[in-house]
Amino acid sequence: MLTSHLKEALNSVRQIQRTVLERQRFRGYSGRTRMLSGLIAFLGAALMASPIYPQHRLAHLVGWGVVFVIALLINGAAVIYWFLFDPRVGRDVFRLRPLLDPIPPLFVGGVLTAALILHAEYDYLFGVWMCMFGLSNLSSHYVLPRAIALVGLFYVACGTVWLLHPGAGLLNPWPMGLVFLAGEVTAGLILHFDERRYLSLIRHMDNGEVVDDRRS
Repeated sequence: MLTSHLKEALNSVRQIQRTVLERQRFRGYSGRTRMLSGLIAFLGAALMASPIYPQHRLAHLVGWGVVFVIALLINGAAVIYWFLFDPRVGRDVFRLRPLLDPIPPLFVGGVLTAALILHAEYDYLFGVWMCMFGLSNLSSHYVLPRAIALVGLFYVACGTVWLLHPGAGLLNPWPMGLVFLAGEVTAGLILHFDERRYLSLIRHMDNGEVVDDRRS
């Protein structure tokens, strides 16, 4: 009788642990798509720096707009795939609530971008975009691995340096491409290894073990 009650108690503990583990992190962001986004930004910078690309501001604005849209689409597709096909999600729309967190910094960044373009202050755009992505990462750090906050601080630091640098210019795409390559690849690796650790913990729970997840 005592053994039976003990087994039931352990099963209850494992079930509670699994529920908490599945809900304490937002799993919709893909590490691989974030790394791909960084690579796309780098390749976009390489294209815009090449002699075949028109070297005027409108062309570079269009180029970075295309990079942003592609990155947004592939990351959005990863979230949709996760929501529709991950059985742990159960298509529960409330699991998508963390997607709202980056909206305020992205909105403000969009407003600042429009204002700078309207006032022909193109040289400050990279700094605004870096800070915008940094704040977006910081706004989501409580539902993502803690190290994501370091990525956010990296973006904000780079954006601050760019905004204060007197020689900054839109027509030199390399700083933007390199910063986003470093930031997105790092963020992607953080998400990738966190997901591997999460799946390992789930396997241990499925094998009937009680795990210690205090490091997360």
